[in-house]
Amino acid sequence: MDTTGTIPISNYQLAFTVLLVLITGTISAVLKLGLLRSLIWGTVRTFVQLTLVGYALTYIFNINNIWLIITVITIMCYAASRTAVKRTPNVPNYPYLLAFASLAASTYLVGSIVVGLIISPEPWYSARIVIPIFGMLLGNSMNGIALSLDRLYGEVRARAHEIEAMLSFGATPWEAIRPSVREAIRAGMTPTINSLMVVGLVSLPGMMTGQILGGANPQEAVRYQIVVMLMITSAVAIGCLILVGLSYKNFFNEDGALKTSVIQRDKKN
Repeated sequence: MDTTGTIPISNYQLAFTVLLVLITGTISAVLKLGLLRSLIWGTVRTFVQLTLVGYALTYIFNINNIWLIITVITIMCYAASRTAVKRTPNVPNYPYLLAFASLAASTYLVGSIVVGLIISPEPWYSARIVIPIFGMLLGNSMNGIALSLDRLYGEVRARAHEIEAMLSFGATPWEAIRPSVREAIRAGMTPTINSLMVVGLVSLPGMMTGQILGGANPQEAVRYQIVVMLMITSAVAIGCLILVGLSYKNFFNEDGALKTSVIQRDKKN
C-alpha cells in the first residue's frame, strides 16, 4: 500500500460531503434553530469561493511575481479587517483603517520573519509558501483583534465612572484606561493561548493534518505545526496590541476627558 503522496478526491466523492450538510440541516430544521437558510447559503459559498480560489492560486503560483503576491496579501488584509469590524456589533462606526493597519503590520512583520528566516524558500517570495503562511496569520489575527476590540469597548463602558474618577484625580487618559486595555488584549489572546495548551493532546491542527494526509513525515509535519502555532500567537499578540494602542484615544476628547457618547451609551445599557 502506498503511504506517500496525496490521496485524490474525485468530484463524485466530494459530492458525498453534501450528506454532512443534510445531517446538520435536518438538526437545524427539527430543532427550529433558524439556521437552515444560512447553512445552505454558506455551503454554496464555500464550494464556489474555494473552487475559484483554487484556480486563482494555481495561476498565482505559476506566475510567482512578488508584486502580485503583495497585492493579493494586501487585499486579504483589507477583507480581514472589514470582517473583523463587522464581527463587533457593539463597536459602532469603527474606522476600518485602524483594523487594516493593525492586521497588515502584524501579518507582514511576523510573516516576513517566518518565511525569510525560518522556512527560507527559494526564491524567498515563493507564492506557494508566502500566501498560505500569511493567510493563516490573517485568519487567526482577525479573530483575535475582533475579540480584543469588542472587549475594549465593553470594558470602557462598564468602567466609565471609574475612568472618569481617575481622570478627575489627575490620571492621564492612558493611566485611566490601562486596566481596560489589559483586559482587551487578554481577551484577544486567550483563544490562541488555549490552543497552545491542548495542541497535540486534544486536537491535531489543520496544517499538520494536511501535511500528514499529503504523505509528509509526521515528525516533519510536527515541526511545521510548531512554527505555525508560535507565529500565530505572536501575530495575534502584536495585532491586538497595535489595534488597542491605536483605538484607546478614540474614547477621549481633545481635553483628555471621556467622550459623552461613551457615557451615554453606558447609561442606556
